[in-house]
Amino acid sequence: MVTIAEVARRAGVSPSTVSYVLSRKRSISEDTRRKVEAAIAALGYHPHAGARALASNRSNVLALMVPLRSDMYVPVIMEIAMAVATEAREFEQDVLLLTKDEGTGGVRRIAGSGVADAMILMDVELDDDRVPVLRETGTPSVLIGLPADTAGLTCVDLDFEATGAVCVDHLADLGHRDIALIGESEAVYRRHTGFAARTLTGFQRGVAERGLRAVHRPCEGTYESAAGVLARILEERPTTTGFVVQNEAAIAPLLSLLRLAGRVVPEDTSVVAICPDQVALQSSPRLTSVSIPAEEMGRRAVRQAMAQLEGNRRSSLTLLPPRLTVRESSAAAPAV
Repeated sequence: MVTIAEVARRAGVSPSTVSYVLSRKRSISEDTRRKVEAAIAALGYHPHAGARALASNRSNVLALMVPLRSDMYVPVIMEIAMAVATEAREFEQDVLLLTKDEGTGGVRRIAGSGVADAMILMDVELDDDRVPVLRETGTPSVLIGLPADTAGLTCVDLDFEATGAVCVDHLADLGHRDIALIGESEAVYRRHTGFAARTLTGFQRGVAERGLRAVHRPCEGTYESAAGVLARILEERPTTTGFVVQNEAAIAPLLSLLRLAGRVVPEDTSVVAICPDQVALQSSPRLTSVSIPAEEMGRRAVRQAMAQLEGNRRSSLTLLPPRLTVRESSAAAPAV
């Protein structure tokens, strides 16, 4: 095993200088830092985690609380988690995974044990019961998502209200007057999960501002559920020509069901999805969509957590603007 003394000899500096480069506790000249970093890379040196933690009075661990729910789209969750882990390594941090099932107890355990220096929380609800515990304990934390009250919190998320409105505007600009939002499962709305609730708010606001007629229907994401939802929408509003879909699992069934109903996309019906680019590009036709910036949210969350650990405890709210990409699934509304 390579020692810090060997790194020091190769770089031509003292062992204490190597320690200062690693801990960043003292200002070191750029030239010296480069020599030490080159020696570390050449020798493959890895600081002992326990010693590093003792020296810095930190665990060098970030706790990430992720949802494990059947009604959540796992690929997006995993993309965020992978981005958190990758960015954490850039800061020489390890990641401890917790499930949201641990709830307030998990937050208190992390805050009281010192097993992690900061927490990153996903699957944030409007009235999330973890938030009061974060405020009470003062635990450095970042939320990927927005509760109803963001005072004193650091949050990063896609601006889902703006996303809902952008989708409405796109369909309205194409001349669609009757549109529908096919959303997440009923359970997601019952929990007041932030991203779904905020998208619905933005959708409803956009509909009112553009003078459109619209319905919103939750969907479980199965073929049977999508079939029932589409049948009810077309029965209630047969003139519906535009769909916004915020449910990755419902996209493929919906496109298939529209074809079976004799509604050609985009000639007869336009579809706009809120989903990862990969889902939009693998659909047939390729979907006009607002991308989910999962990787950017994960990386930003880590950087904000590290900023708090470096002393910047000011709260901040980062809302990433929606990026709508027009593809093959949306076109001018059919002539009446």
